[in-house]
Amino acid sequence: MKKGNRFGWFKKTLVVLVVLGAVGGFTAWYKFFREVPEPAFATADERFMYGSISGENEAGLPYWIYLVLPRMFPEYLPGPGGYASLGLPWEPGHDTPIGFTKKTVGFPRVSQTCAVCHTASYRVSPDSNPVFVPAGPGHTVNIQAFFRFLKKSINDPRFNSDNIMSEIAMVTDLSWIDRLIYRYALIPITKQRLQQQNFDWMEREHLPPWGPGRDDPMNLTKYFMLQMPEDGSFGPADMPSIWNLDKYKPGTSLNWDGATSDPRSVIIDSALGIMVKPQRDFKAQIDWMENYLRKQPAPKYPFAINAALAGTGKKVFDAQCASCHASARTGHSVPIAEIGTDDERLKSWNKQAAIKANQVVRDEKRVTRRGMVEETLTGYVAQFLDGIWLRAPYLHNGSVPSLRDLLTPPAQRPQIFWRGYDVYDPVNVGFVTQGKDAERDGFRHDVHTRANGNQGHDYGTHLPDAEKNALIEYLKTL
Repeated sequence: MKKGNRFGWFKKTLVVLVVLGAVGGFTAWYKFFREVPEPAFATADERFMYGSISGENEAGLPYWIYLVLPRMFPEYLPGPGGYASLGLPWEPGHDTPIGFTKKTVGFPRVSQTCAVCHTASYRVSPDSNPVFVPAGPGHTVNIQAFFRFLKKSINDPRFNSDNIMSEIAMVTDLSWIDRLIYRYALIPITKQRLQQQNFDWMEREHLPPWGPGRDDPMNLTKYFMLQMPEDGSFGPADMPSIWNLDKYKPGTSLNWDGATSDPRSVIIDSALGIMVKPQRDFKAQIDWMENYLRKQPAPKYPFAINAALAGTGKKVFDAQCASCHASARTGHSVPIAEIGTDDERLKSWNKQAAIKANQVVRDEKRVTRRGMVEETLTGYVAQFLDGIWLRAPYLHNGSVPSLRDLLTPPAQRPQIFWRGYDVYDPVNVGFVTQGKDAERDGFRHDVHTRANGNQGHDYGTHLPDAEKNALIEYLKTL
């Protein structure tokens, strides 16, 4: 071959290789990394409930895998109805429950947001539609059951490319390249990543389940983010309301036990628990979330209020409750010896864990924040009571069904009740927790099991019934 011909052949080959490389690079970017902006949301509430916080980038579940898992493994769910059986709030017309986003980053992905645990729902009667309240405590959501469903599904031998592709083919017609991507990349990678998550600490046989509306927040931090060894602690706690964060002035404490003293730090840490690591738009997402939650008002009580009785109740409140819940003490820790409630939550966190958590966020997550309190926690925070009517069941571990029960001596409070049912009880101010419907849809809470005790906080239990009734009526107005 002549030199000129050899050079021409080399140049053509190089051009072909460059073109193929460019096509391959573009295809890889388009199918795995291309980020499609979300459509504009009609309201800030809608953005909070469905808007991405960039958790899809690394922690997102491929949409079609997410969709078919309940069809493939219904036996690993609490009951019929797919994801709805997990108590997830779900509005008609949406592809995902509230608190789950669907966003295209190369391919459609599903991820969680803060709203999955922080959207309250209630019904005014058994035959009415649910009302959803963003930034409220998600008292119906069974997060532990969701984790267990994922763990059992991905460890089932049926979780393989052949079976999953067959199920996906029943609901959509993927392109040939998407079929290849799912079969040889997304399904194996999804299985591998989920198997790397440490769910084993949740399966200690001697411990009761969390139940709906609760998680074990400090242990989630220790075992998921910090990879600390299992230490035997167990501190389930109710999902808190996160509306009106402006009420937390400098020096006040957040979380049930005062583990953090800065609203922005709480938002950042919660987001990092979903994201794995911060994305390029992390600060903008946090800025929006913080501004939204600072200004989001507590919901108004939806039933009639006896104004005269509430006025009388205000006087009872000022005499009996205000010293903790409407004073300089509000937002500060009350020693456990004084309040007398279940102390297992306090035992699940310590100074060393806080120091390590702050170090990990600084070094691995590369985020600047005020951080968690690096000291031993000795009590529970005296709560602000805005929207208290929608925050049942009560105490940090949700062991008291209603405000009326909370004004009853601990020994006389319900010992067994069903939590997670969403029909509201305006008489006792809480949710319906007894009866066949509550037993069918709810979760049995036994106060005799570990970390579920309903003792303590016996303030106001000595009041005559007339003053209790007036106090409860006033609490509806907050």
